[in-house]
Amino acid sequence: MSLNRRSFLSISAGVLAAPAIAHAAMARKFTLILDWFINPDHAPLFAAKYCGAYENAGLDVKLIAPTDPDVPPRLVAAGKADAALTYQTQLYLLVNQSLPVRRTGTLINKPLNTLTALKRRGITKLTDLKGRKVGYSVAGVEPVIIGAMLKHVGMSLKDIQLVNVNFELVSALRSNEVDAVIGTYRTYEDIQLAQEGLDPVIFLPEDYGVPPSDELILLSNANELKNPALPAFLGALKQGVAALKADPDGMLKKFLKENPSLNDKLDIASWHALPPYFDNDPAALDAKRYETYRDFLFENGVIKQKLPLGKYAVTVS
Repeated sequence: MSLNRRSFLSISAGVLAAPAIAHAAMARKFTLILDWFINPDHAPLFAAKYCGAYENAGLDVKLIAPTDPDVPPRLVAAGKADAALTYQTQLYLLVNQSLPVRRTGTLINKPLNTLTALKRRGITKLTDLKGRKVGYSVAGVEPVIIGAMLKHVGMSLKDIQLVNVNFELVSALRSNEVDAVIGTYRTYEDIQLAQEGLDPVIFLPEDYGVPPSDELILLSNANELKNPALPAFLGALKQGVAALKADPDGMLKKFLKENPSLNDKLDIASWHALPPYFDNDPAALDAKRYETYRDFLFENGVIKQKLPLGKYAVTVS
């Protein structure tokens, strides 16, 4: 994720409410804090509103864009919101900090993260990174991912030079400050680079020894898992995913009417690239995936304890 995306977090929190429900007094309120400013990653959340799924479920849903990306899980832990969006890797870190949160749903069930270089730098395979500079932004996690990928091809972190580019991923590549970066999204920055004619060379971590993970998940308070609004919301979200995949153009038209600042070539391309990544059944849990990724983080020292699956992720009904 690049700084130009993060900079939007400085704006005041944006609040989007589902359409007024006829019997508003009877509707159950449900507040979801987004992970980031509003963007195409959130398409099913809006599609659920546009197709009437929230209303049909008797929900009064508010989607809130945070001013600080670190705050949403903590608001959920403090009981100030019903749920928040975050990343699977972040889930393990939060639980290991003893925050009472659990994964209760999945929005994007495939990795979006990539290691990206530019063809003009003479990089066509991962081993071409030997002796090169690789940019990263998230200390502790991204170097581990890079290290695992390099190990897969017989190299190690000693074979490259890590450079903290502080989320300036695209500009660091453009300016030749680095030869490759980790943290680009295959549905955003990689598209941006291609649109600019920069010929990105994209390496997928899951192709080089990194276990696949869910990119964007729903967190809930561990003490509020019996909240009846939670399964109702997940059911509505499932309908939103189906509605989006059935009519991506129609949903895009409504989304852009509500969010005109995103009516640009890049965001529209991102919108159309994302549907295959949205989970058809947000409430479903792939237990093996969560255990495997937990083990990967533990073995690489990212988390200090290996807790049972139920301490990280659950299914609700």
